[in-house]
Amino acid sequence: MAATGVLPFIRGVDLSGNDFKGGYFPEHVKCMSSLRWLKLNRTGLCYLPEELASLQKLEHLSVSHNSLTTLHGELSSLPNLRAVVARANNLKNSGVPDDIFQLDDLSVLDLSYNQLTEIPRDLENSRNMLVLNLSHNSIELIPNQLFINLTDLLYLDLSDNKLDSLPPQMRRLVHLQTLILNNNPLMHAQLRQLPAMVALQTLHLRNTQRTQSNMPTSLEGLTQLADVDLSCNDLTRVPECLYSLGNLKRLNLSSNQISELSLCIDQWTQLETLNLSRNQLTSLPSAICKLSKLKKLYINSNKLDFDGVPPGVGKLSSLTEFMAANNNLELIPEGLCRCGKLKKLVLNKNRLVTLPEAIHFLTDLEVLDVRENPNLVMPPKPVDRAAEWYNIDFSLQNQLRLAGASPATVAAAGGGTSPRDHLARKMRLRRRKDCSQDDQAKQVLKGMSDVAQEKKNLEENGDLKYGDLKIRRWDKSLEKPQLDYSEFFLEDVGQIPGVAVWQIENFVPIQVDEAFHGKFYEADCYIVLKTFLDDNGALTWQIYYWIGQEATLDKKAGSAIHAVNLRNFLGAECRTIREEMGDESEEFSAVFNNEISYIEGGTASGFYTVEDTHYAVRLYRVYGKKNIRLESVPVKASSLDPRLTTSCQWSTKTTRLNWIPCQS
Repeated sequence: MAATGVLPFIRGVDLSGNDFKGGYFPEHVKCMSSLRWLKLNRTGLCYLPEELASLQKLEHLSVSHNSLTTLHGELSSLPNLRAVVARANNLKNSGVPDDIFQLDDLSVLDLSYNQLTEIPRDLENSRNMLVLNLSHNSIELIPNQLFINLTDLLYLDLSDNKLDSLPPQMRRLVHLQTLILNNNPLMHAQLRQLPAMVALQTLHLRNTQRTQSNMPTSLEGLTQLADVDLSCNDLTRVPECLYSLGNLKRLNLSSNQISELSLCIDQWTQLETLNLSRNQLTSLPSAICKLSKLKKLYINSNKLDFDGVPPGVGKLSSLTEFMAANNNLELIPEGLCRCGKLKKLVLNKNRLVTLPEAIHFLTDLEVLDVRENPNLVMPPKPVDRAAEWYNIDFSLQNQLRLAGASPATVAAAGGGTSPRDHLARKMRLRRRKDCSQDDQAKQVLKGMSDVAQEKKNLEENGDLKYGDLKIRRWDKSLEKPQLDYSEFFLEDVGQIPGVAVWQIENFVPIQVDEAFHGKFYEADCYIVLKTFLDDNGALTWQIYYWIGQEATLDKKAGSAIHAVNLRNFLGAECRTIREEMGDESEEFSAVFNNEISYIEGGTASGFYTVEDTHYAVRLYRVYGKKNIRLESVPVKASSLDPRLTTSCQWSTKTTRLNWIPCQS
C-alpha cells in the first residue's frame, strides 16, 4: 500500500506472534507516521528493526518474550516515547543504552526477566518515571543516587533479585503506591524507609527473611495501605505495626511460624482476605468474628481442632471461602453453616467424624472438599416437601378448597364430619396459603379511609367544628424514654417491604442471612419482622418472637425484650406476638410460605455456665517398710489384700479412705 493510503492514519499495530527471525520485518511499518503504539511480542527478534526510526510519534513500544540482547538503535530518536516494555529477553548491562533515559516523556520501563546484574546507568535521569519493573534479574545493589530524582514513582518492582539492602533515599518516594520486594535476602534491611511512603497501597515482602526484629515499629502513617504480603518468612507472631492498618483489605501471613493471634485483629474492619496457612496455630481468637467484611479465610496446614474455631464464626456474613485442610478437626462449629454466602468449603485431610445438619442449607455452596477423612459420615438430608405426599388430605372440604370453592361451601361440606385432631389441624395450617381479605373487610377499610380523608379536607378548609375535635388520648400524651436502639438495629430496618429475622446470641439480636429464613435452630430464639404496605401505601409491621423448644432462659427473655425494642425503634403500634416451636400460628407460617423447618442445636447460652468436673476414683496397694511403694489396682473388692494396706483416693482435695487389715 502506498503512503497516500490508510497507513499514515493508523494509530496502533499488534504484530505479536509473527516470525521475524530471519531478519524480515514489514517495511510498510515505516509508512505509519502517525503510529502511537506498536507490539512486537513473541516475534523472535534479535535486534530492534531500523524501521522504528520513522515512527516519530510512537509512544508505547512492547518487545517482550523475544531474543533481544540489546536495545541499542533508534529508540533515543523517538521524542514522544513514553513506555518501553522489554521483559523476558536476554538483555545484559551493556545492552541497555544510556541515551534513552534522556527522553523527557519516558515514564514506563519494564526490563524484568532479563540478565541484568546492576541498575542501568543514568536511570536516575528519568525524572518523569512512574513505573519501574526490574524484577527477576540478578541485581545485587541499588545506587544511593537512583531515587534522588525518581520521586514521582508510583510502581516499583524489584522482586527476585539479590538485594541485601535498600538505599535510605527510598524515603523520598512519597507518591509510591506499589512496592514489591519479594524473594530478596533482605535480612539486615530494617525497612525504616516504609513509614515515609505515605501513599503506599500495596506492600509485598514475601521471602525477604522478615523477623520480629527487622520489621518497622510503626506504620500508622500508611493510612492507604490495603494489601500486605509477608508470607514465607520467619515471623513467630503478627507484627505489632500491622494492627494500626485500619484500611487493610488483603493480608497474607502464610508459611511462617505464627502460633497465636492477638485480639487486636478486630481493628482490621475492612479486611476481606486473610491467609494464615502453613503456620503453627492451634486456635483462632473470638475477635476474628468481628471482621464483618471478611470474604476469604485460609487456615490450611495448621494444628486446629474443634475448639480452635470460634463458635461465633457464623457472624462472618460475607464469607465466601473457608479453607482449613490438613488440620486436626473432628467437627466444625455449627455457626460456620450459618454463613449463607459460603461458596467454597475445603476440609480435606482432617479427622472429621460428621458435619452439622445445616450444611445442606448452604444453597450457594459450589465446592465441598472433605476428601481423606476416613471416619466421616455425612448427616442425613432434612426431610423436604416431598414427604407431604405421605400426608395428603383427601377430605371433601380440602378438595373443594383446592378447587377454589367459597368458604361457605367448604364449611357446609364439612358440617357433618367429626372434629380433626390437633396434629392434622397443624399440618393443614402449614399447607394453607395466605388467603386474600374478603369483600366485607375491604369495604370497612375503604369506609375508614374515606372518613379520614373527609376529615383531612375539612381541616385544610377550616370547616372543622370544635365539637368534632376529640380529646387526646392519655397514652398519646406520655413521653417515651429517649433510648438508643442503633446498637441493635440498623437505620434502614423496616423501611422496605419484606421479612427480616434476628437470632438472639449472647443477649443481643444478630441479623440472619436471608438464605436461613424459615430455618430455626431448636435451642435458639428469633425475632421476625414483616414489613408491608397497607391500602393507603403506609408502612405497616408485624413483629413476632419465636421460642425454640430447647432454648435457654436468657434467649427467651432476650427475644421478648428486643421484640419490644424493635417495636419502639420503628414507632409501631402493633403488639409483639409470641410463637412457640411446634405451635406456630397460621399467620406466622404464612410469613415463610408455610415452609418452616427445625434444625437441631443452637448457640451457647449467654449465662456463665459451670460444669461439674468428674474425678476418677483410684485404688492403691501400699506396701514396704523403709521405702513405701504404691501400686495401682482395679477398684473392686477382690483387690483388697488382707496382708497389705489399701488406700482409695478421689476428688481434688485428695480425700482418702484407708483400709488397714489386722495382719498388716
